[in-house]
Amino acid sequence: MNQTPSRNNPSHFQELVSAIVASDLAEPRTRHIDAGYLPNRDTVIEIVKLLRELLFPGYFGRQHLTSSTLEFHVEELLRAIDTRLFEQARNAIRHQATRRGEPCLDCDRSAERIVHQLLGAIPRLRAILATDVQAAFDGDPAAANLDEIIFSYPGLLAISTFRIAHELHINKLPLIPRIMTEYAHNITGIDIHPGATIDEYFFIDHGTGVVIGETTIIGKRAKIYQGVTLGALSTRGGQTLRGAKRHPTLMDEVTVYSGASILGGETIIGEGAVIASNVFLTQSVPAGTRVSGKNPELQYKNHKKVEFRQDFPDDWVI
Repeated sequence: MNQTPSRNNPSHFQELVSAIVASDLAEPRTRHIDAGYLPNRDTVIEIVKLLRELLFPGYFGRQHLTSSTLEFHVEELLRAIDTRLFEQARNAIRHQATRRGEPCLDCDRSAERIVHQLLGAIPRLRAILATDVQAAFDGDPAAANLDEIIFSYPGLLAISTFRIAHELHINKLPLIPRIMTEYAHNITGIDIHPGATIDEYFFIDHGTGVVIGETTIIGKRAKIYQGVTLGALSTRGGQTLRGAKRHPTLMDEVTVYSGASILGGETIIGEGAVIASNVFLTQSVPAGTRVSGKNPELQYKNHKKVEFRQDFPDDWVI
């Protein structure tokens, strides 16, 4: 009969330590020992928050900003982001070089270039995010004002994080862009790969369950709803498919309603097309087309008239 070892038995813990260390050293796929640097996930998430504060000053972080204090605040944020992002970018680049068994002669210079490029892109990112905020307001009659969208809409959190990560992705910074978008995915339920290409005035309504794959291309003024998948037809080829166009293209002013799946790198949804809920598409759609599935036949059994009593406005009597 097996007996539970005593908690005060030091040899028991030494055996556990030896077993765990042996299992770690024996599995190269998940081992990160003597492997050099890694970015810190918590610090990367903190950088995302600082960048959103920079993109939407006065909304996040320090409030009650004035025109006279804005310049000082922006400089303070820039310095904090520059220092932290440079360190994390350098670690990510060094880690990639170590994994590949390559020397990292220009790690610092590469990290500095990438950080400089991102910070230089802030005015452009602010401009395009303003169009995303406007698209959300124009497309959602439940939105009371633009402030509500910036503060609370999960779609905007996912999109703003994506636009930051995409800038780093196109500059070939490893690891960090994906950490950023998966952070937003974890909070919002919206999964946007940093490699996707998304134009201005983009709106995700509700958003939970949205998936936008790496090689997706989305044009201007597109609108998608919860549960939409813009995915690949098949990933059975695994790593042999890396770099191939696997995900669909949505042209300008396309609307995709909830639960629809649009798959395949050769699938193009033409300008102004509308894809109805729960449609499954693997072929292209001409511009201006409305695509819908055959409506299911609804059956009602034991249906009774419902009378509303005026004296009890919250009470329904059958």
